[in-house]
Amino acid sequence: MVVFEIIRDLTKMKKYFFLILFYTITFSSLFSQNFSELEIIKVTDINLSSGELMRIENFPSQFVQPRHVDVWLPNNYSSKKKYAVLYMHDGQMLFDSTKTWNKQEWKVDEIASNLILKKKTKDFIVVAIWNISALRNSNYFPEKVYNKIPQKDKDSLQQVGKRHNWINTINSDNYLKFIVEELKPFIDLNFSTFTDVKNTCVLGSSRGGLISMYAICEYPKIFGAAACLSTHWIGTYSNTQNDIPYVFMEYLKLNLPDANTHRIYFDYGDQTLDALYLPYQNKITSILKEKKFDKNELFEGADHSENSWNQRLDIPFLFLFGNSN
Repeated sequence: MVVFEIIRDLTKMKKYFFLILFYTITFSSLFSQNFSELEIIKVTDINLSSGELMRIENFPSQFVQPRHVDVWLPNNYSSKKKYAVLYMHDGQMLFDSTKTWNKQEWKVDEIASNLILKKKTKDFIVVAIWNISALRNSNYFPEKVYNKIPQKDKDSLQQVGKRHNWINTINSDNYLKFIVEELKPFIDLNFSTFTDVKNTCVLGSSRGGLISMYAICEYPKIFGAAACLSTHWIGTYSNTQNDIPYVFMEYLKLNLPDANTHRIYFDYGDQTLDALYLPYQNKITSILKEKKFDKNELFEGADHSENSWNQRLDIPFLFLFGNSN
């Protein structure tokens, strides 16, 4: 009787195993087919100083809402060469100020082209992931940190979201899955890239700085370096009675990758929103130094805007891709 029950249980397990395998393969096949049918178009209605911009419109995902993804290619781009890859957030803000909501831009094409042309950096392409305004905090606020912050701070963050008509459900773990499991394989398949961790980097500012930090901590086998400008440690727009920065500090202590194999860059200004980060920067710097990281740079007079970030963007680009690295 015991032997019979064991055989019966093994038969059930085998049946369930093959059912799971069947649905996994079927779903993966359908999803891969959707990816293979994606069209990559050249963007023509944009002001670029150099290079060209390719676009995948409404990139589909099982993890997040579809959004545009642009890929900037330098002038020397050739399928006969391999390129490092930089994943950047807020992708619609990077190239053309005539297309952005605040008439500012990062000047990514100008700055990257100049560095590549002068051979100050290795060759790299930029994958510009558009944000969806109502989902920006949802996608960019690190989920494991959010789960640890006190309820009063969650309430404050929810109130900020209501004022700005944000969707308040935090979804950043899935946003990173979208990048790692869907977008990166597509980029590596369709463009001439180095696929290894050393040549895969991530960069963002403000909440984009938060998600860039989170990306390298959660996926150290994917991202070898990160640059986080004007990182929005306070979560909300107030630094009074706000414990969110301290929860971020605890997360960094526990989750920063190995400094022997990874690199991470932080910076901040001292004007407008960046001024609210100042009380925490010394503590952040101390944590970084304890973990053998040493980049948390102050830019005096710099505010929280694309016009400030584009004034110093060459510095994180050199940090990520400099030929001296």
